Parts: sequence; structure tokens; C-alpha cells
Amino acid sequence: MSKPQILEGSRAIALTIKNIKPSVVSAYPITPQTHIVEDLAHFKADGEADYEYVRAESEFAAASIILGASATGVRVYSSTSSQGLLLMTEVIFNIAGMRLPVVITCANRAVSAPINIWNDAQDVMTIRDAGWILLFAENHQEAVTQHILAYKIAEKLNLPVIVNVDGFVLTHSYEEVSIPSEKDIKKFLPDYQPKNGTYLDPANPRTLGAFATPADYMEIRQELHDDLISALPVIKDEYEKYNKAFPSLTHPVSARGGSTPLERGIIDNGLLEYYGSPRAKTVIVAMGSVVGTIKEVIDEKKSSGGIFSAGGGIGVLKLKTFRPFPAEEIIKILKDVGAKNVAVAEKAVSLGYAGPLYLEVKAAVQGKINANVKNFIVGLGGRDVTREMIRSIIAKAVGKGGEVEFVGK
Repeated sequence: MSKPQILEGSRAIALTIKNIKPSVVSAYPITPQTHIVEDLAHFKADGEADYEYVRAESEFAAASIILGASATGVRVYSSTSSQGLLLMTEVIFNIAGMRLPVVITCANRAVSAPINIWNDAQDVMTIRDAGWILLFAENHQEAVTQHILAYKIAEKLNLPVIVNVDGFVLTHSYEEVSIPSEKDIKKFLPDYQPKNGTYLDPANPRTLGAFATPADYMEIRQELHDDLISALPVIKDEYEKYNKAFPSLTHPVSARGGSTPLERGIIDNGLLEYYGSPRAKTVIVAMGSVVGTIKEVIDEKKSSGGIFSAGGGIGVLKLKTFRPFPAEEIIKILKDVGAKNVAVAEKAVSLGYAGPLYLEVKAAVQGKINANVKNFIVGLGGRDVTREMIRSIIAKAVGKGGEVEFVGK
């Protein structure tokens, strides 16, 4: 295990991918993920890596190259962002439909127009129904963990995975992070050995991506849907194994006493993480780096009383996995903490209705818990999400008002 280092997020991801040892890397540069593939190109040029590095002429080509390579039964990698991900869209659907265990990093970024290169989650939300497992990282260390987990889950289930990291907020910032060595990763993630009949082999011919008539198409799509739902317990199980394999990288244990994780104010199971009061009248549901800011506000409220004393406890429910959607896990935690107000804060909006995460949470808890559920759109196009905004969301979650509000204008 390497010692903790102060690394740029992109550098941490690139070092992790190098140690995972894919056979083929292909990408096209687009801000803010370019540093990742630049570092991977340097590793190859300097003789530090032996993967095939293919510089593509577009994101569509990059996705097509890793699709083709994965179809031959090798481990592959790419990264992209924003319009680049949208240019991949046709291939993204094909990769999922062909059940290829591809892993991609998406450095989440706003979608034009107007032109904007900064962070939000509009890009990945556009392809959320493509059939991929979608993971979201809060910080550098979690991004490292999720990339290793992504390959383990993808290759076990023959399902592709996108690891989402907030563009600039994580890709271009520096934090302390530990990168597991190639040797340690291999103990948890052995060399990829695809099962016979799951890849293109002249000695055992098969068809991938075949034509499907109305007599078969629906069953094939349902099978993909069912397998994504069945991935939920697998993600939890592999996360538990990861924590045992890398105990020094496990989530810090709360100093608060208590006989159960909830009494200690923290639950962390790979699908989601709860942080805050064991009895929380108000719970903020969020994904990605904004969760760090929310935790800081919760910590300051612990010490000052404030909203804690006025409105009951506060907690944040962080979704690490958006697809498949962990509905039952969300309902259980909101019930266990006694949530009366649920504030869904997110960096995306389904224009003309509400935020995508809010719509999922609202549908999941409808009729299952007795709580107000409100939607707060924050941070679009890279706008800072401040502690004051989080305090405002906590206050507005309790009161009456509209269900969807843009915060920080």
C-alpha cells in the first residue's frame, strides 16, 4: 500500500487505472478529464505501463474502440465529460446492450448551450437510462475506491460502470489520497478472465449485438433491467470485501458512542452513506462532492446547537450508487432516523419538471414514509455551493413552499 500523498484528483485516478492494468485505453481529450488520459499517455510513453493506448479522433471513436477491444475479452478504460459523453451516447447504449464490462470515468461537466466547461451532473443524467451502473464519488479517496470496485463489479456481472467525479472540484483539486499498489489491487481484482462464450473468439464463434425482432427485444431489455437490480447486493458485498482488503482506506469511524452504526451517526455500505444525527427530522439527500460541504454544516450544527436544537437532528444521505437505484436502502434509513423533511439537493435538472434525483427519491418514498420531500437545484455550471446555501436549504426544507427551488441565484 502506498503512503498517503497529496495528489490532484485526475492524477490519483490515472495512477489507480495504471495499477488496475487495463489492456486497452482509448480516449479523446475534453476538459476537465484531459489530465487523466494525459497521465495515462505519459505512463505508456515512459515505459511504466504496457496497455495499448489509442488516441481516438473523437469520443464516438474512443467509445467504439474500447467496445471492440472489450468484445475480444480484455480489460479496457476510457474517460470523458459533458458533450464528449453525449457524443458517445449511441455506443454507450450498445456497450450495455452487449453486456461488456467496460469502465469509464465521467468528469461531470455542464452541457451547452450556453457554453460552460464547469461542473454539474447534467451530462451523465442524460444517459442514466442506458443500462450502466452509475457510481458517484465525494472525494479523491472514494474515486480511487470506486474505480477498483467498478472493475470488480463489471467483470463479475458483465455490466458496464461509469465512475462519476465532479469536474474541477475533484479532477483539478489536491487532497491527501492513498493509491493501492498493483500487487494489492491484484489480490482484490485478479487478472480479467472472461467466461467462454462471453467474448469474440474464432475458436468459439458467437454473435454480439445481434438483430432482435419484437419477439425477443423486450425479454432482452428486461433481462438487462433485472440484472441491474440484482447488482445491488453485489455492490454491497464487494464494498465489504474491499474494506477488508484495504482496511487503512475504510471510512473513518465516528467518535460518537453507540452500539449500532446508526447510533454512532454513520452508515456506509457501498450503495449509500448516512452521516449525521441518529434521530434526524431533516435529511439532505445528495451525491458527489457537495456532500463534503453538507457534512461541514452538519458538524458546525453539532457544536453550536442552532438548527439541531430548533428543528431536531440533521443528517445527509449520500448516494454512491444512482443506478441501480437503492430505493429500499433509502426508505429504511429515512424511516430509521424518523425523517420528517427530505431535501434533495442536486446539480442537475430535468428541464420542464424537476431534478432527476428528486424524481427518483420522491417515487421511492411515496406512501412509504410520512415526510415532506423538496427539491433544491444547486451548483449548475460550476456555481459554488456554499455553507450558507446549505443552511438555507435546511431551513426551507422544514417550511411550506414549492417543491422545486433553484438555490444560489
